Amino acid sequence: MANHQADRDAAVEKALAALDLDARCHLLAGQDMWTLPAIPEIGLASLVMSDGPIGVRGVHWSPEDPSIALPSPTALAATWDPALARRAGQLLAQEARRKGVHMLLAPTLNLHRSPLGGRHFECYSEDPLLTGMIGAAYVTGVQEGGVAATPKHFVANDSETDRFTVDVRVSQRALYELYLAPFETVVEQAGPWALMAAYNSVNGTTMTEHGALQNEILRARWGFDGAIVSDWTAARDTVGAASGGLDIAMPGPRTVFGSALAEAVRAGRVPEAMVERMARHMLRLAARVGVLADAPPAVAEDALPAPINGDALAHEIARRSIVLLRNENDILPLGQVRRIAVIGQAADQARALGGGSAQVFAPHTVSPLEGLRALLDEQTEVVYAVGADPRIKIPPAKEGFDLRVRLYGAGDRLLGEHPLPEGIIEWVGEFPDGIAVGELHSVVVSGTFTPRVTGTHTLAIAGIGQFQLRVGDKTYFDDTIVADGDPLAAFLAPPESLVEVELDAAQPVSVRVTHTVTTLPDMPIAFEKFALGHQEPNIDPDALIEEAVAAAASADVAVVVVATTPEVESESFDRTSLSLPGRQDELVARVVAANPRTVVVVNTGSPVQLPWAQDAAAILLTWFPGQEGGAALADVLLGRSEPSGRLPTTWPAHQDDSPVLNVTPTGGVLAYEEDIHIGYRAWQRISIAPRYWFGYGLGYTTWAYEAATFIADPAIGNTLGTLTVRVRNTGSRPGRETIQTYIAHSSRSDRRLAAFAVVEAEPGETAEVAMPIPRRAAESWDEATENWVLPTGVYDLATGRSVADIRLTTAIQLEGPHA
Repeated sequence: MANHQADRDAAVEKALAALDLDARCHLLAGQDMWTLPAIPEIGLASLVMSDGPIGVRGVHWSPEDPSIALPSPTALAATWDPALARRAGQLLAQEARRKGVHMLLAPTLNLHRSPLGGRHFECYSEDPLLTGMIGAAYVTGVQEGGVAATPKHFVANDSETDRFTVDVRVSQRALYELYLAPFETVVEQAGPWALMAAYNSVNGTTMTEHGALQNEILRARWGFDGAIVSDWTAARDTVGAASGGLDIAMPGPRTVFGSALAEAVRAGRVPEAMVERMARHMLRLAARVGVLADAPPAVAEDALPAPINGDALAHEIARRSIVLLRNENDILPLGQVRRIAVIGQAADQARALGGGSAQVFAPHTVSPLEGLRALLDEQTEVVYAVGADPRIKIPPAKEGFDLRVRLYGAGDRLLGEHPLPEGIIEWVGEFPDGIAVGELHSVVVSGTFTPRVTGTHTLAIAGIGQFQLRVGDKTYFDDTIVADGDPLAAFLAPPESLVEVELDAAQPVSVRVTHTVTTLPDMPIAFEKFALGHQEPNIDPDALIEEAVAAAASADVAVVVVATTPEVESESFDRTSLSLPGRQDELVARVVAANPRTVVVVNTGSPVQLPWAQDAAAILLTWFPGQEGGAALADVLLGRSEPSGRLPTTWPAHQDDSPVLNVTPTGGVLAYEEDIHIGYRAWQRISIAPRYWFGYGLGYTTWAYEAATFIADPAIGNTLGTLTVRVRNTGSRPGRETIQTYIAHSSRSDRRLAAFAVVEAEPGETAEVAMPIPRRAAESWDEATENWVLPTGVYDLATGRSVADIRLTTAIQLEGPHA
């Protein structure tokens, strides 16, 4: 390994010496949406990047190149299992290699500061230790597969409102103890080869130019030796970005680096030695991932992890992440039943993924309805009712549609043609068939639609630009749709125009959408998204609920699946409400009243209010469960697997109870006035209890916490000592338990997570685990001395099933001073 490192370093220095100023600057600027330029003269191939955290999209954002879709990062954190996160990383590296990707733009290490944060589902937790440990394991797994991981978004990018320009004002103590902490853990434990600088500013300086955080903290103090890449379009100033520590500006071809950086050097505004360092960082990254000739990659081909079955791992993570929030009279797991009513739009069309960077096209998606039907025998009848459809926008055309997409150049010259499984076009970074930007003039989606029912059907065009919609021989829409506000937000959630068409059941009709392509002059990259949507003739919403109530009343058990929608929970905007959209709360209340044996499945990426929580017989939280979510849910409902997930974030009973809500800047500034008190740290300081505490989760067995013994380190270094905990499975089923230990100084009542471990045991058996207690768990950042301090005195190590459910308390004495 040492020789390989020396050989790699020598190859980097040789390549660097062969490059003149212009070539070095050229290296540091994206050549398109996802790649860096090749320089054949030094044996440098093009380095390919890709989103995202739950699946490797690749340079194609297209259903023709599907990706394994794992559960959301919050779901992964709900397993509290770094070993499982490491396997997830290894799988994603395997997927990246399959797609020719060298650098994965993940994981997201920002915190759940407010439950209204729009990208909550893409982050792990409200706690910096849990976030750091899961993130470090994920990064380790990715890089064991020879692919660079890119922890993001450095730093304090914890909400979406005005994310390009917001200035986050945060105390130094909160910055160090909370927001920097997960990045520090990942850098120290996993050594990431790259890191992404965020859009936002921190205390007045935009992050791509923040030398104090990137140069002094990240590199000098923590020892990070990788490349820092900008979030897409986040690099704004050539001199500021170079001086502030940024190495790579994305996307291309127009960036603040490249020729602009060379000009700045020649003008004396950027030292040439600075460009040399930046180019060295980029070449080191290239060498590690194997795209620099004569440089041995960080992971040899014969040292890669064994192949992983992606479907099986997606299923396992989904199963392990499910949190049992309520189980009155042990209704779960379900025994033999004659009739099950499955209710909810999301039961049939599950929300498997979040949006934006966390969106991929999965090879398949198992819905809850499909999962249950696959496992239940013929003796159980499954009936389905929509109950309530919470979607605000028209869903993509799918059922009854037979569509193809054709791409045309100048003079209506056909450039490419492909089948289209549903009415969505999404191309980012590269058009199909190698079509160049500027070459594509129009896109046509056409085919036939055979209606299921007679009546007034609604068709929708969702997109930006010029569109024409024809049904049969009639033009129903021919106009330009204009975006308001943030163009990226409009791309992720485009505006839509609706038309109504009278159609007869079983009578095929031709459908054709023509979109005229416009290339943005300031962003000459492949960037196209639009959709043809369809909704059947409206059914009375009251009638839908009555149908569901009747189905529930006639069943032995009702399973209601409720969910958020992309309109209320996705990237590029923050949430405004913790309520479930539409009439889903009313639906649950009515169904529970009709059948007290009702199980509610919550399919959301972040907390929602559950006003009926004390009335439902059981509640399961599945997060955004990925492609195998329905199969995993069926396993848990029917007892083939235990719901062993635990909450990685606190759930309020009511939105206004939340101690931290604000995500909206005032005058461009978002002040973190709560300081270090977010999540459970904040809840411990107020008199109102949340609905569910951090770390909470039930199971199908019971546990006794029998003993906890602490052995102090003779000389305190990075750990205070080791806590050994013994638990016993006192139930009748095998089970998995997440042991959580919190630390609190005797002078304070608030606890902080200090350690955790997952154990398994058969009925009646014990499990024992030794957990190192990190020194940092007891330390605080002292703003006066600008250093960590470790107060002396008595500390309590509180061990239990959540931050509020403590079963054992162990007092320890720290005598000092401790340097």
